[in-house]
Amino acid sequence: MTLRAVPLGVGHYLPERVVENSEFEASLDTTDEWIRSRSGIERRHFAAEGETTSAMAIAAARGALEMAGLTAADIDAVVVATSTPDLTFPSVATMVQAGLGMERGFAFDVQAVCAGFVYALANANALILSGQARRVIVIGAETFSRIMDWTDRSTCVLFGDGAGAIVLEAQEGTGGPEDRGILATDLHSDGRYRELLYVDGGVSSNGAAGVLRMEGREVFRHAVEKLAETAETAMERAGVNPADIDWIVPHQANLRIITRTAQKMGVDMERVVVTVQDHGNTSAASIPLALSVAVQDGRIRRGDLLVAEAIGGGLAWGSVVIRW
Repeated sequence: MTLRAVPLGVGHYLPERVVENSEFEASLDTTDEWIRSRSGIERRHFAAEGETTSAMAIAAARGALEMAGLTAADIDAVVVATSTPDLTFPSVATMVQAGLGMERGFAFDVQAVCAGFVYALANANALILSGQARRVIVIGAETFSRIMDWTDRSTCVLFGDGAGAIVLEAQEGTGGPEDRGILATDLHSDGRYRELLYVDGGVSSNGAAGVLRMEGREVFRHAVEKLAETAETAMERAGVNPADIDWIVPHQANLRIITRTAQKMGVDMERVVVTVQDHGNTSAASIPLALSVAVQDGRIRRGDLLVAEAIGGGLAWGSVVIRW
């Protein structure tokens, strides 16, 4: 028998404040049509004053636990993917651990920017396969509204805040692609491209939080090629092909990237979960947000075969094949 990390439940949280594209017209040389045509984004959510990444992560985690029919006492580990922690340290994950009332187990953060949730899933999968943990809650949570340059119309209109979570449990499978759970992962990074997407602040550089800087055209060019390649690699490792895939759940960065990647993979857009129009780019939170929305509205059902893929600053990118 083969051990698999099987999903038991998902949950998500979005801040109350909804920011329509039209709100940016008063302060920037932009329009709703300009933003929609270049990104597919129509609105996004911004965290309230005092609302933290850990608070959103806790809310999403509670939703996932409720769907799974579990309590915090049933969880062995918490893995949080984020680039916008509450504090330099301790980790957001330990704050989530405390917020959920966990008195045992372990918790840590993963930082791979927009690819963070894929990296976190791969880490959680390894913990389960190695026997380090039986049940792991994996969370992507971000408050990117706190690191925006509000004078840069090419970036500040793209990002939003939110959190999504998934509960994974060790279960036995046959070892084949018909198993439920994570079937394959694929991770990559290339630090030579760090200046394409970065934040110009940090503890050891200038002691400031900094703001996001991005070369959009270059990121777009790398994204389509690398996302399709990593998805194909993960599918090959899982023993499946594009025709077997029920849903692609991509990083929700830009509708054009999502569309071009699906085309390159040979997957119709009817089989792609798209939430970017309502959430914007929520970095590490985007895949679990989209996943949770699609599970809760009934699109994704038990037994469906999914591919999740993402790319972010680093550059870092990767994918996961999972049967729901």
